[in-house]
This record gives sequence, C-alpha cells and structure tokens, in this order.
Amino acid sequence: MLKRTFDLVLTLLALFILAPVLIVVAILIRVKLGAPILFTQDRPGLNNKVFKMYKFRSMTNECDASGNLLPDSIRLTKFGSFLRSSSLDELPGLWNILIGDMSLVGPRPLLVEYLDFYTEKERMRHNVRPGLTGLAQVSGRNNLAWDERLKIDIEYVENQSFLLDLKILYLTFLKVIKKEDVVVVPSSKFGKLSDERSKSKNV
Repeated sequence: MLKRTFDLVLTLLALFILAPVLIVVAILIRVKLGAPILFTQDRPGLNNKVFKMYKFRSMTNECDASGNLLPDSIRLTKFGSFLRSSSLDELPGLWNILIGDMSLVGPRPLLVEYLDFYTEKERMRHNVRPGLTGLAQVSGRNNLAWDERLKIDIEYVENQSFLLDLKILYLTFLKVIKKEDVVVVPSSKFGKLSDERSKSKNV
C-alpha cells in the first residue's frame, strides 16, 4: 500500500511538472517523425497480466520493397536517438503507473514472447509490478547480458523495500543526467532473449 501511494503521489507530481515537456516532445515527434506520436506494445506485468505499455515514438516507419519494416538501427533518427539517450521516450510510462499497470521501480517489462524462455526462478520477476526503472537499470542498463540482467531483477524482488526504491530512483536520476550505460538500440548488442535461449537449446 505504501509503495502504491508513493507511486501515485510522485507520478502526479511528475506529470504536473513535466506537462510542458510532454507537450513540446509530442509536437516535435509529430513534426519530425509523423504520426502516431506514441509507441504502444503489449508487455507482461504483475502475475503475467498483459498490458499496453506506452512510450514516445522514436523511429520512422520506413519499409523495404516488400513492405517489411527496416532494422531499428536504420529507422532510428538522430532525434529518436536523443529521445532514447535522454530517456524522454519513457515519459508516457507515467500513465502506465497512474493506472496501475506499472510502478516507478521494479523489473523492466520485457516482451511477451520471452515468457516461455524464463527459468522457474526468473518467473519471479512477475510477482511484482514492472517498473519505469529498476535495479538492473542502475546496475548497467542495457549493457548487461541477459542472464545477469534477469538475475538482478530477481535480486530486487527478493530484497525489495521502500529504502531500496528510493536508492534506485536517486541512482536513476544520476544516470539520466550523466547519460550513463545508454544503448539506444538494445537489440544491436545482445539480441533477443528468445533468440539467445532458442539457440542454446539447439546446441
């Protein structure tokens, strides 16, 4: 109850303070990238319940001759890279927190397709609400390999506390300001968890 109240108070305060930023970013995205302004994607949350996660759009809709979307690295513009490196693309996630799909702090919500590739212990990451930021994000963000990232997620679930959340929020603020551990196209470094573990099963 304390965590949810804390989430609501800080989220409402953030939305009030950041309203001008949200409006300006939305206008710039509409001008530079077109519609839609928001990127939505299904992600599993608390108890594996799937919800719509919101982000600011950071890529174009460029396709190849067959109508397939081009790779992320090609569709990501300089403006989109700025949105990601500054974490401005994550601001619409405040709405997910407000309606109860997410928390300020928790394991980051990953792709639905990964659900079949977690170990039994890694499934514990869905015993709590996913977070806008988390212990893994302040411990290396997308520079961590999948096994290490998921291990840290479980470490958070097993040791979560109000003080730990405050520490993670403080460290997140520092990393955003310093733009540390940023990988603007995460899939370009470690690929997908589903691909990695599918390969290991076939070896």
